[in-house]
Amino acid sequence: MIDFLKIVLLLFFVGCQADSASTENINEQIQTTTPAGVPEVEKVLELVWSDEFEGTELNLENWSFELGDGCPDLCGWGNNELQRYTDTNHRLEEGFLIIAAKKEEGYTSSRLITKGKKEFQYGRIEARLKVPTGGGLWPAFWALGYDIDAVSWPDSGEIDIMEYVGREPGQFFNSVHTRSSYGNTINTKITSAPNLEEDFHVFAIEWNKDYIQFYYDEDPVYRYAAQIQTFENWPFNKPFFLILNLAIGGNFGGTLDSNLDFPREYVIDYVRVYQ
Repeated sequence: MIDFLKIVLLLFFVGCQADSASTENINEQIQTTTPAGVPEVEKVLELVWSDEFEGTELNLENWSFELGDGCPDLCGWGNNELQRYTDTNHRLEEGFLIIAAKKEEGYTSSRLITKGKKEFQYGRIEARLKVPTGGGLWPAFWALGYDIDAVSWPDSGEIDIMEYVGREPGQFFNSVHTRSSYGNTINTKITSAPNLEEDFHVFAIEWNKDYIQFYYDEDPVYRYAAQIQTFENWPFNKPFFLILNLAIGGNFGGTLDSNLDFPREYVIDYVRVYQ
């Protein structure tokens, strides 16, 4: 009887130890510790700069004018374009910047740049704009590396956030230019947009150290990235300045429609940068 009682007590003691160990194991499993290597929550981008084009005068703390026909160093702006850029082919009206192409002793237009004034590295860069129609018109919203005077193009890098050519309505172009694609626009995407000309649209990039993602009205349309980044294929880890211009004719703009009525107007609602 005593031996039997000892056995019962021994089994009871072992059982309690097992329950205690089980409870300890459960407690260890439900501890909430952050695993190593879990990425941080992506930060929300904040507006760091914008031009809403309010008032009646262009803000010259943001923009400068590039003037002339590109000669003698870059006649026809490197593309056999027809226009001469002035500082008078633009106006601000009801919260819009309007760049007008005119026919007056040849063709005139405007090209506005933020070089040396507002330059940006990474983030979201966007503009809301309405393109002009007509064969031979070539409005664009784009960016060049801030060091272009020192390293020249294409080593400066170029990001074409929006290019539109009137001879090919219902579509637009996104491209990047680098040393590796010099002389050939091989890093490009043509996007069909049947109602593009009828209203304003937002064109944007989201740009970081790994890729440049292009957007049209919040829809992603093209991404450029380099699997192994080199000087030749990725000149994009530095500040860039912004450009708004309306070119006429040229290698890309194409033959000007002889029946086109002037002036033709490129309308920009705003330009914004988020980081």
